[in-house]
Amino acid sequence: MIKPILVFGYGNLSRGDDALGPLLLDYIEKHCDLSKIELLTDFQLQIEHALDLEHRSLVLFVDASVACINRCDFSPLTAARDKSYTTHAMSPAAVLAVYVSIKKQAPPPCFLMSIKSESMELGAGLSSAAENNLQQACLFVKQLLQQPTLNHWLQQTSY
Repeated sequence: MIKPILVFGYGNLSRGDDALGPLLLDYIEKHCDLSKIELLTDFQLQIEHALDLEHRSLVLFVDASVACINRCDFSPLTAARDKSYTTHAMSPAAVLAVYVSIKKQAPPPCFLMSIKSESMELGAGLSSAAENNLQQACLFVKQLLQQPTLNHWLQQTSY
């Protein structure tokens, strides 16, 4: 049975702050009711992940980002065929575009949470700044998942 909420945390646990997406999933697994939530993780987004969006009511993509303006940026996603569409690793917007292309329908409402990171060096540990940002992101996501409705999620802002 497919659960209505999908939280997809992607990143590499061996690359310092790039681990933020999967680490947030670890928090959700321990602190949230998973009866309606499916957790999915991978090193990066790929074309096949478009099928994971099927039959969902809400989808949250979670990733580390050195380009964050805030500690965490949270925003709705729209399908967009960008340059990542033909590369090994895709953007969430490109995954949505693949979904539209193969399913011939709009994807479910999808959001991106980017957690501010500093360093993604192979073999490095989590930076202290990223660890603090992860703690804030965990609290924010826990609150999101307590009210998993589109209206509630659309009212949330980055911090």
